[in-house]
Amino acid sequence: MTVRVRFAPSPTGYLHIGGARTAMYNYLFAKAMGGKYILRIEDTDTERSERQYETAQIEDLKWLNLPHDEGPDAGGDYGPYRQSERLHIYKAWTDKLLTQRKAYHCFCTEEELAAKKEIATAAKLSPHYDGTCRNLVESDVTARLAAGASSVVRFRTPMKAYEFTDHVRGKVVFPEDMVGDFVIMRANHIPVYNFAVVVDDASMKISHVIRAEEHLPNTLRQLMLYEAYGETPPEFAHVSLLIGEDRQKLSKRHGATSVRLYKEQNYLPSAMLNYLLLLGWSHPDETDIFDIHKLGTMFNIDRFTKSAAIYDIVKLNHINGEHLRLLPTDLLIAEVEKVLPAGHPFTKMDHDWKVRCVTLSKEKMNFFTDIIPLLTLYFDCEVSIEADYVEARGWETTPQIQAYLKGEVEKAKASGKKFVTEAEYNEWSNHVKGELKIKGKQLFMGIRAALTLQAHGSDLKFIIPLTPIEVLEKRLKIS
Repeated sequence: MTVRVRFAPSPTGYLHIGGARTAMYNYLFAKAMGGKYILRIEDTDTERSERQYETAQIEDLKWLNLPHDEGPDAGGDYGPYRQSERLHIYKAWTDKLLTQRKAYHCFCTEEELAAKKEIATAAKLSPHYDGTCRNLVESDVTARLAAGASSVVRFRTPMKAYEFTDHVRGKVVFPEDMVGDFVIMRANHIPVYNFAVVVDDASMKISHVIRAEEHLPNTLRQLMLYEAYGETPPEFAHVSLLIGEDRQKLSKRHGATSVRLYKEQNYLPSAMLNYLLLLGWSHPDETDIFDIHKLGTMFNIDRFTKSAAIYDIVKLNHINGEHLRLLPTDLLIAEVEKVLPAGHPFTKMDHDWKVRCVTLSKEKMNFFTDIIPLLTLYFDCEVSIEADYVEARGWETTPQIQAYLKGEVEKAKASGKKFVTEAEYNEWSNHVKGELKIKGKQLFMGIRAALTLQAHGSDLKFIIPLTPIEVLEKRLKIS
C-alpha cells in the first residue's frame, strides 16, 4: 500500500499552531513511509474563506519547511485540491447515493426543523431528524424539485453500531442510534464537511488520516459514508489536543496561536517544529533537541500519546535558544544584524570581532533580539544604579584601580590599538592584585565598576577584549 496522507486546513484565518502540528505529523509520516503528503484546501465555508488566508497558510507551511507533494500550488493527479473547485465531484457522488436510495431529498424548512428539535427535547428524546421526508414517493420529490422547492440531501443512516481501531485511541466503538439522518448536501449545493471529507479522501486515495482528537466524533458519519460507497476507510490516528496550563483548549487567551505571529517574533522554524513534535509524541532516544527532518523512519505514529499536550511557552523559548546555538556562526551573525537598529556599532565591527561576540553572547540568547541588551557591555557608557555598583564606587580602593586603568588604556590608545588583548587585561588584573595589594571582592568588583560601569556581568577577560578602546576611555573618565 502506498501511504498517502493529507493536511486539509480551512482558509478562514492564519495557520494555527495546532494545524501546523497536524501538518508536520502528516509530513513526517509520509516521509518515513516513502509516501505522499498532500495539501487540500477546505474552502466550502463561503462566508469565511478567503484566498488571502490560503496564500498565507501556504507561505507559513513553506516557512516551517513542510513542503507538500501535491496541492493547489503544486498540482498532482488527484486534483482539484480546493473543495470549491470540486463541486461537480460532490454532485456526482451525491447523485450516486440518491440513485441507490442511500440518501434522499429533504424539504423541511429551518423553522420546521427547529420545532421538531424542541418537541424531541421536551420529550427527552434524541434530537435526531424525525424522518418526515425519508419515505416520500419519487413522483412527489420530482414534482417538488421541478417546482423549484428548496431541499437538502440527507444520508439514510443505518441502524447499527460501528467500530474501528485508532492508532492512538485503540478500539473505538460507536453504538447504534448515535446520529440520525444527517445532511450531506446543503440547499445551495455546497457539501457538508463530513461528506466532502469522505469524497475527497476516497477519491484522492488517502491511506491514513492523522488529525486532532476533536475530530473523533466525526469518524462515525464518515465510516457510514465509506460503507455506503463500498470504499475501504483510511486508517485513523486521532492525536491529543493542545491545551493551555489551565487545561483548556489552546486559544488566544494563552498567547500567540498563529504560526505567523511566531514567525514575526523571530522564532526559528526548526525550533517550532521540534517543540510541536514533542507535544503528543516521544523521541525513541528520549532526547528533546533534534532536527525533525533527520528523523527518517524513527518517526512512527504508534509513538503518539493519548493525554492532552500542555503548551508551555517557556519550554518553547528554551528549545528556540538551543536551536539558535546550533546555527552556523556566520548565519547567526547575519540574523543578528537583521534585528539590530540601523547604524548599530555591531555592524561596523570586523568579522573576527563579530564571531567572538556572537560566540560569547549566544549562550545567553533564546532569540536574535536578545543580543541587543548584551551589546551594551561593549558600547554603552550608562552608569548602573544598582546598590552593589554604588557600594563598589564608594570603596577607597576603587579610585586607585580607576586611575591605574585609565593610564593603561591611554597608553594602549596612544600606541594605535583599537582593542586590548585578553593577555593585556590579565596583566592589568594581576597588577591591581600584586602591586596595588587589592584583593577579593574589592579587586574584581572594583575593576568591573571602572571598566563596565556595572557591578555584575560576564567574565571580564572575555568582555574587555571586545570593548573598543575609546569606550573604555570614556567609562574611565566617569567618576
